[in-house]
Amino acid sequence: MDILNHILSALPLIFSIDVIIAMIIGTAVGITVGALPGLSATMGIAVLIPLTFSMEPLVALGMVAGIYNGAMYGGSIPAILLRIPGTPAGIATVFDGYPMAQKGQAPLALKISLISSAIGSAVSAIALLALAPPLAAIALKFSPADYFWLALFGMTTIAVLLSSNPVKGLLSTCLGLVVGIVGIDAMTGAERFAFGSMDLLSGINIIVLLTGLFAIPPAIDLAVQHLSQQKEAPIDNKKARIRWRPFIPVWIKSSIMGVVIGIIPALGGNIAAVLAWNEQRRSDPDNDQYGKGEPKGVAAPECANNADTAATLIPALTLGIPGSAVAAVILGALLVHGLRPGPQLFRDDPEIVFGFMLTMFVTAILMFVIGRVGARAFVHVLKAPTMLLAPMIIALAVVGIYSIHNSMFEVWLMLFFGLLGYGMERLNIPTAPAVLAVILGPMAEESLRRALLISGGSFDYLVQSWISWIIIAMTAMTLIVPMWKRFRRLKPSRGDQE
Repeated sequence: MDILNHILSALPLIFSIDVIIAMIIGTAVGITVGALPGLSATMGIAVLIPLTFSMEPLVALGMVAGIYNGAMYGGSIPAILLRIPGTPAGIATVFDGYPMAQKGQAPLALKISLISSAIGSAVSAIALLALAPPLAAIALKFSPADYFWLALFGMTTIAVLLSSNPVKGLLSTCLGLVVGIVGIDAMTGAERFAFGSMDLLSGINIIVLLTGLFAIPPAIDLAVQHLSQQKEAPIDNKKARIRWRPFIPVWIKSSIMGVVIGIIPALGGNIAAVLAWNEQRRSDPDNDQYGKGEPKGVAAPECANNADTAATLIPALTLGIPGSAVAAVILGALLVHGLRPGPQLFRDDPEIVFGFMLTMFVTAILMFVIGRVGARAFVHVLKAPTMLLAPMIIALAVVGIYSIHNSMFEVWLMLFFGLLGYGMERLNIPTAPAVLAVILGPMAEESLRRALLISGGSFDYLVQSWISWIIIAMTAMTLIVPMWKRFRRLKPSRGDQE
């Protein structure tokens, strides 16, 4: 009953003029960003966050929701027309989308993609509304010791699962931990790693780090590498008749897969899309047509990768553990507006958090409307010169960061993190664990010290709760399973050498 009351109280807020305009602009920008190869929802939101600093929280979050949902659909436009996934989650859409475009069925493929994306996003938003509050209620029972292990589990999970090399993931996490402790110690007031600089006493702004790691490297990539020039696929503008009833089981199955995969940390929309496409091909009796322009081969991955969007935010909003890089950036947006992710968010700011979850649903509808009106118009954005786009992104990032505190020091710091992020990507070191460590590191430290204060310095307090033991077991499994798999791969090779 409380959930329903919170939803009803949030409804008038999201249908205010400011929030509606923000959602429309965000969705249009998101589709455009997704349609540009090399850009992503993560980068779009990272660039946007500094510009929303002066906005009301729900206005900013409505725009963030629009960019997130819109970008996931927008990635299918170049995937279908040019065989270039606009976002990593659009990879599976290429398999059947581009062959349909080659047959002159591009408008049909875009229509299937749009409808599937809207359905997936709507189902994901409903799952967020249904699952997040109960999970938050459970999380309110956590003690400081439980929060310490939870933060440790979140950092370990992302570090190990988000990288092909767990060592590189842990290295990125250590970088984030170092960045997170710069400034004044909240419990003792001692100066830490500020090196006598007044600019570092307040710590490193999370937005400076986010913008540097996620907005600057793609811009550098666009400036350094020219995208291959391809001729636009021929488009048959004749309306093709298609029966939508056979798509219903595809949408149901793919939506469920997307939601489940979204809740699991570090998997993401690209994995959801590939698994949904593969499962649809496996279960279809006429599976020989997949990869050759089968419409269901477009519906399955697009529905799944959009069903992943809001579902990824379930652990992020309730436990403060983002399941993907874009969820980590969205947590940064919450922190900028004074909202601390976790169960206390549902207790202290229910109108804002429920309003944000509702904007995820509303922007799914807006995505369908805007996509129907301007899908072909967005394709022309692909013709923007790469060398013109890159400086525009960097300039926008610089203006946004400078506008926060009117500080050139933060601008140079953002550019430094941008170069660092670019180097990390070249070395295949994931940047998401670093961002997560900046968010969860202080939480882990504060919870550990608070737990030790409560227990009078006894470490036994850390393992007294059954919740703590469950989280410890999950953390251990996160570390042991990759090591076991690596051992199993190496074992046959040793036998062959003998």
